[in-house]
Amino acid sequence: MLTVTQQNEHSFAASTEIYLASLRDERNYSEHTITACQFDFKHFGEYLSDENADWKSLSPDGAQAYITRRLARDGAARTSLRREVSNLRGFYNYWLERELVSENPFTEGVASSGDNKKLPNTLTIEQMARLLSPETDDKLEVRDLAMLELAYSSGLRLSELVGVNDGDIDKVRGMIRVTGKGNKQRDVPIGERALGALNRWVELRADISLAGKGADAVQDARAVFVGSRGTRLTPRAVQKRLSRLAVKRLGWHVNPHSLRHSFASHLLESSGDLRAVQEILGHADISTTQIYTHLDFQRLAKVYDRAHPRAKKPKNERVGTEKVKAEKVEE
Repeated sequence: MLTVTQQNEHSFAASTEIYLASLRDERNYSEHTITACQFDFKHFGEYLSDENADWKSLSPDGAQAYITRRLARDGAARTSLRREVSNLRGFYNYWLERELVSENPFTEGVASSGDNKKLPNTLTIEQMARLLSPETDDKLEVRDLAMLELAYSSGLRLSELVGVNDGDIDKVRGMIRVTGKGNKQRDVPIGERALGALNRWVELRADISLAGKGADAVQDARAVFVGSRGTRLTPRAVQKRLSRLAVKRLGWHVNPHSLRHSFASHLLESSGDLRAVQEILGHADISTTQIYTHLDFQRLAKVYDRAHPRAKKPKNERVGTEKVKAEKVEE
């Protein structure tokens, strides 16, 4: 067991050198692997310094915060982060066996929850405005815009969107009842623009005759979003129509789920009410909704890095009178 004096001498830098030496001398690790470990420990050391944290008393929450930072702020690749977490877990296990630390904060549970948490793709408010305008006289594009307005206005899943029936919409209250996972129903608000787009589409939809028969015809008759033959749109059809419209108006493909992610991110950014966003999205566990706080942190981190005089500067920035290459901004 190490003495108190020896423990105080074990800074993070000194402890990593001892650990790396053990990998080299006792386990015969290659220099390539040692170099990779050094690189990973450098990131972790920077985090400890920024947070003024003691590595010997780091909690699992602290480890989770580090993983979140590497994902959201640093944009770490998932494969690299898996290796990084594995190396840090081995480092803590080494010192846990020697009783320098009382626990390994990078437990399997913490690592997997952070490592597997994928940040969703979102569109900016400006990009959403371009996608949803201008209006069109094409009947199917009117329907498509109504679908997209509703999906973005109310944060609907794709399955919830195609399952909307006439009786689900309360125009007076500005609410819609949707059936989500586990056949659970919830009422969520609809924005004025979405209601206007829906009204315009419903007027045009009356001109479409149903092609189905029997029970299928009754079911399709209630569907808000139908195809040219009068049958309810499938999720695949919605994906294809959105992708086509996005390429036309933005220049790239967009997945329907990105509209739900964009809704959540924009609403959380403006309101800060995580619980309300959880209820509208229909998440059973608020931890699912918390991923959008990581998105907001990513945006704030980029602003900070650009504007704060003590922040890290972009790699393409030059000192003195040299020209700075313009940073490519996604429009």
